[in-house]
Amino acid sequence: MTTLRSVTLAVTGGIAAYKCCELVRGLKKAGIDVHVAMTEHAAAFVGPITFEALTGHPVALTEWAPGPQGSMPHIELNRSNDLLIVMPATANIIAKAAHGIADDLVSTMIAARRQPVLFVPAMNRFMWENPANLRNVEQLRRDGALFAGPACGFQACGDVGAGRMVEPSEVLDLLPGLLAPKSLSGRRVVITAGPTFEPIDDVRGITNKSSGLQGYEIARASRDAGADVTLVSGPVHLPTPFGVKRVDVTTAAEMLASVEEALKANGADVFIGVAAVADWRIATAVSGKMKKTDGRPPELRFEENPDILRTVGTRSDVKLKVGFAAEAENLEAYARGKCISKHADLIVGNLARTAIGSPDNCVLLVTPESAEAFGPASKREVALKIVSRIASMLNSQTSLIQNHAD
Repeated sequence: MTTLRSVTLAVTGGIAAYKCCELVRGLKKAGIDVHVAMTEHAAAFVGPITFEALTGHPVALTEWAPGPQGSMPHIELNRSNDLLIVMPATANIIAKAAHGIADDLVSTMIAARRQPVLFVPAMNRFMWENPANLRNVEQLRRDGALFAGPACGFQACGDVGAGRMVEPSEVLDLLPGLLAPKSLSGRRVVITAGPTFEPIDDVRGITNKSSGLQGYEIARASRDAGADVTLVSGPVHLPTPFGVKRVDVTTAAEMLASVEEALKANGADVFIGVAAVADWRIATAVSGKMKKTDGRPPELRFEENPDILRTVGTRSDVKLKVGFAAEAENLEAYARGKCISKHADLIVGNLARTAIGSPDNCVLLVTPESAEAFGPASKREVALKIVSRIASMLNSQTSLIQNHAD
């Protein structure tokens, strides 16, 4: 993954400009050097001194500002960064960029760029939906520009709809993988994550200590690799990765139903079962709250939950099936047995006592023929390794099909 070292933030004249201060703080906290350029109208919303204080650099406002002899701000700022972020990206700056108009510092910077540019749109919903604006956005996409948003929601004018700028935290979530190789471009991926919760009564239930972090990191890594990602999540306390479709469920039965619905609605090239699904559920959950009865423990009758990986493993329309195995011992043997019995292409094995609830992981990537150890590493690094392996396996499948066709 390409690492961002320096970013130029081009702030244009929209009410959402004040949120750029939060983005700058987040970038600086991540160790990224930030330079800011502003349009004349942007300076009416947020003072340049604010950005100078946050970045430690002078703010560029005009091409005519005094500087080193022979310096050209629109060229110098582009040379010094890995990414140009235009935020908020108004309909005006989008139109200028789409048509190559360069009549102020920011539009000239966009025209002269050689690095990637990310537009973060913010405008009234009717402006966003205007056919001319949508044509301009499509033209910029064809030219290689990147977009974050817009979101739907309440707008400064009082309207509700598409055009609301995404939050700075969502832009920050997107940035680490923005320049990553798109090894899963055009692929559809369905992922399960987190624990399930099987109710005993309206108060109590059976669950486990899974935080969902590994599954969420795999969703991010898949998104960063260019995939269209659906994340079916058990109950967790994690924010939804930007650009990922999230479906919340509680029980194993609900998780299976949502997975099958996602596969039916859009199909999938890859299924990754990361969730720690309960093996059993209470046969009949009690309505209300169970009461103590003379100190005797309640009698609970269990029944087996559906096996989501085995169910998906029988589907021929899913090109690659990946599962997880959390074991206490004999990891490779158990993982390989699971890979074969559940018709999976890859099982990611880990030791339950060290992986569940931890920010780090140590895994064994097991196929019917091989095993590869990876870690200990952060769950983000583990996710990148898994996604890289999945992309390689998909490419091998494609090559095999082409060779047979020849």
